[in-house]
Amino acid sequence: MSTATVARYHDTLAAGTLAADSAAVLTQQLRDQGLFFGERPLCGVLRPRFLSLAEYQLLGRACALVGSAFEKVRVAAMADAALRAHFGLTSWEEQVIHADPGFRTASPTSRLDAFFVSGAGPTGLKFTEYNAETPAGAAYNDALSRAFLALPGMQAFTREHIVLPIPAAAGVVDALLQAWAEWRGTRELPQVCILDWRDVPTYSEFVLFEREFQARGIPVFIGDPRDAEYRNGQLTVAGRPVTFIYKRVLIDELVTRCGLDSPVVQAVRERAVCMVNSFRCKLLHKKASLAVLSDERQARLFTADEQAAVQAHVPWTRVVEARHTQYRDSAGGEQTVDLLPFIAARRESMVLKPNDEYGGKGIVLGWTVDDATWQRAIETALAEPYIVQERVDVPSELWPAMVDGALHIGERMLDTAPFLANGTTVNGCLTRIATDPLLNVTAGGGSNVPTFLVESR
Repeated sequence: MSTATVARYHDTLAAGTLAADSAAVLTQQLRDQGLFFGERPLCGVLRPRFLSLAEYQLLGRACALVGSAFEKVRVAAMADAALRAHFGLTSWEEQVIHADPGFRTASPTSRLDAFFVSGAGPTGLKFTEYNAETPAGAAYNDALSRAFLALPGMQAFTREHIVLPIPAAAGVVDALLQAWAEWRGTRELPQVCILDWRDVPTYSEFVLFEREFQARGIPVFIGDPRDAEYRNGQLTVAGRPVTFIYKRVLIDELVTRCGLDSPVVQAVRERAVCMVNSFRCKLLHKKASLAVLSDERQARLFTADEQAAVQAHVPWTRVVEARHTQYRDSAGGEQTVDLLPFIAARRESMVLKPNDEYGGKGIVLGWTVDDATWQRAIETALAEPYIVQERVDVPSELWPAMVDGALHIGERMLDTAPFLANGTTVNGCLTRIATDPLLNVTAGGGSNVPTFLVESR
């Protein structure tokens, strides 16, 4: 989005008491709608994220092609144990991914985390992570969109600009129901349980999704896996029958805390209940999926358009191991490199990420540590499943907020995280902003802001 459009919004907000009035309305909206992550308000700024129609269309085209490539890799890996080994599955994950979920797409609902990048390094739209297991934030985005439309500053801005929210939660629910219809084979309404631990900080979003299901006349409640029972082919949670699980609990936590023989796992594996996303989502949720996707050894799986999209939008990523591989520089030149010495020598342009963590845990940004710390991080990455990824410069924008009763406009970094239905169709977009380059709300360092399309009248 152009800096001129952002500047016009800030000029509008600075007029009279619009900033203070907008801050008061936003605070009340956050309270009324329960828009908190634990005890923290989800948003602390007075401007939404603006995307142009052209940017959103680029996002849609890139996601369609990269998402299609992801699915081809997943299908190939399910049939090829040697290829599947590159993803770093644990022994129990290898067991559960072979349970037929009853629908074709492993992740009917997912989210790509990306950046619109400009500058001296790799530029353009870059996808750095794929949340194929429990993508959060869609309902928060929609609730924040409703809150921002009520702001006096936003209403004044719309007199000169066309501003449209990009709904996300409805697309998530549609994808869930499509999987249910495929699993069930009929249009019968499911008995939905939104499943996660009752004490997680994202609980407020479960309430928003509960309302989405209720608006469609679908029976729904929020349940905890510890309250589940499975008897005579029927799963119940807290005594209530369940035929469909909207899974927000992480599979790792479910198995670690409740076991492979737990009621939920048994019911899913025996096809007594439909669960989305399925156990098969673990394959693509591993961060190694980006390494497999961008590895020259898998290029044969893709069409020319898919190959071009992966090269354009997925940063160079590899599983950390002793091997030789191809490296493509920003000018398009290719060379064969010895991976471990190569990444050791390029600390300033590399990131190390654990294969299966969330919330920014275990990530080492090479340019923030010294050589000795970087070498120790590489040794850790060799002992545990890790990926190395080429640095992507995180973009930033100016954001307005009330500080000590006055309007303050400061710079914050931002990401672009589109929600996908069935792996390829964009349905809305999450935006997170922070002063820390990890840009992770779970890690305590950022805020969500709603994403809008904007055009001048």
